Amino acid sequence: MHRPQHSSFARLAFLFSVAILIVSPADVRAQRPVDARTGRALTVEDFYRVRTVGAPVLSPDGRWVAYSVTARVEETNIDPGEIWLASTDGRIAPRRISSLGQNASTPEWRSGGVEYRAAGARWRVAPGVPDSVASLGAVPSPMRGEMQLPAPTGSRVALLRDVAPPPPAADSRSDFERRHDERFKGVQFDWLNFQRDGQRIPVPDRTSPRTAPTQELWVTAPGTAARQITRLGLRPQGTQWNASGTALVFVADSGYRDERRYSAASVYVVTVDGTVRELTPDHDVDHERASFSPNGQWVLYTRQLSTNAVLRDHLDHGGATDLAIRAGGGGTERNLTADWDLVPENATWSADGKYVYFSAAIAGAQHLFRVAIAGGAVQQVTTGPRRLTGFSVDSTATMMAYVATAIDAPAAVFVSRLDGSGERRISDVNAAWDRDVALSRAEPLRLASADGTPIEGWLLLPHGFRADATYPLVVSNHGGPHAADGYAFDFKSQYLAAQGYMVLKVNFRSSTGYGEKFLWGTWGAWGTKDGQDVMAGVDYAIAHYPIDRTKVATMGHSYGGFMSNWLITQYPDRFAAAIPGAGIVNWVSDYGTADIAVTKETEFFGTPWEAKGREIMIRQSPLTYAGRVKTPTLFIHGEIDERVPYSEAEQMFVALKKNGVPAKMIQYKDMPHSISGSWNQVHRMLNERQWLDQWLKQVVQ
Repeated sequence: MHRPQHSSFARLAFLFSVAILIVSPADVRAQRPVDARTGRALTVEDFYRVRTVGAPVLSPDGRWVAYSVTARVEETNIDPGEIWLASTDGRIAPRRISSLGQNASTPEWRSGGVEYRAAGARWRVAPGVPDSVASLGAVPSPMRGEMQLPAPTGSRVALLRDVAPPPPAADSRSDFERRHDERFKGVQFDWLNFQRDGQRIPVPDRTSPRTAPTQELWVTAPGTAARQITRLGLRPQGTQWNASGTALVFVADSGYRDERRYSAASVYVVTVDGTVRELTPDHDVDHERASFSPNGQWVLYTRQLSTNAVLRDHLDHGGATDLAIRAGGGGTERNLTADWDLVPENATWSADGKYVYFSAAIAGAQHLFRVAIAGGAVQQVTTGPRRLTGFSVDSTATMMAYVATAIDAPAAVFVSRLDGSGERRISDVNAAWDRDVALSRAEPLRLASADGTPIEGWLLLPHGFRADATYPLVVSNHGGPHAADGYAFDFKSQYLAAQGYMVLKVNFRSSTGYGEKFLWGTWGAWGTKDGQDVMAGVDYAIAHYPIDRTKVATMGHSYGGFMSNWLITQYPDRFAAAIPGAGIVNWVSDYGTADIAVTKETEFFGTPWEAKGREIMIRQSPLTYAGRVKTPTLFIHGEIDERVPYSEAEQMFVALKKNGVPAKMIQYKDMPHSISGSWNQVHRMLNERQWLDQWLKQVVQ
């Protein structure tokens, strides 16, 4: 549903407005201290020193937590993983349990200890027992086209099996034709969804029973032959057992063979005797992540209005994402978050089945929430200026483990009670580095955009910040656009701050965490209101902090790249440098060459051959205004990007060079939309900093 304006967005707006009213420029300047943090400035070499922790896995009894630790290795350009184990009460210090040099991953608890994968094999460690590492042999390869799902009771196993496609037609080619087919070196395809970022063209045809066969569920028990229990001709996703091992739940889209249609999956329940029930027959809604309650009475799932319905009804907003339940045998749907205005993720049941726990972005943070299935308001469980992810709960739902990060703190593993009390930090893999380096702090900003909309942002202060100095400003724009900046550690931003730059992040309209009116606030005009939000942040920062207004740069990746391209065309006299990464400049060309046409069909109201869609695409394309640009621009792009094809950067680069504007291109070989690999990332940061230094720090003759 589309939320009313009196929801949590309105409450946030009120709070932001109060902050704007009570904090004047004089107040801020009077309160601004000299940055007295001790320690050296972060260097680019520290990129190889910071270690990253992965999502923790709590033992069923809540006494132990296993987690992964990843380090970047300059010599090899790989990020090998280690598995660590610690007691949740803090009495036994964390220790690495995987062998040195192994690339270990995927810890999980089994009877007898924690298991992980490394070197093509499975390994088990008994917690609290020194030198108990035992090899369980090679990781078994599942039967081709089959997935095994053991029931919690151990009495049965469900098998998800591919249905054999029909035999291919007889080869009627002549020898002459066959020889020339064998000599062909290109690709051929006749399906619509032929591309996906990070994969070679063409990707498999989802409409073909040969490359995307239907799948059915079978059940077997010890000493019995497998018995087929579904004949739906679908492709079940996320199949899960109930606690008693008598039924399974899954989601499946009956229209997945239609290449012009977007997902609208339903929730299905099947008993072991083969009785199938479609719980959610509303095919205007897309359903995901179905699961039984502990007592098997309810089925929980995520629901959202399908893209097909948005397009059909020409809506000016997307569908709300909600959590809902139905009785496992059918009945009326109960929407648990109908009056809640944020986006729930990764929902799970409490052990007693009375609550549903889930995470959500909220105003630059990420926290845990819960809602009672009996009804009532959503309750926030964890708090604070940070982001919490990777929640893991013990079997009694009394303890949880998670990863927490803040602007000036790399991620670490924490444990607490399920209500958030008794929090204890478990991991400390960056302790020595953290004592050596003084990370920059960020000041939260509350401001009003051009039309009065309340906006939130953060200003990262330079290392050794002094109120009597003057600094250049770098505006760092997030991707998405339906994402958000906030309370998370960002190495690049810290590196730029260490180099003497103020770094501004603004959660412009379309960002998550501020309610649905804000989320869909740029529908039909990407760049316009959100661009005004960014510029309001720039003006606010300049008015309240010692910033040289002639030395302002904009940068960002993906939507942040588009935003940078847009800003230098709409505000040509405001920026001394720009660095768009993987940024769109021409929505018309992007429509047919990118792998996500849906964003244009919905939020641009149509396709390039429809008058309304075409008009919006041209109007909101930075290339349309390329003749205005004066800003020296460095373009960053992956060679095989299918999300924002390389040709987008190429078009703007040529336009700027034709108009005599300084421009440079860096294309990363074999890189998709996300430019990965430590070598590439360090090379990118070095060149971005050099570009900023050239145009913001040096006096150009």
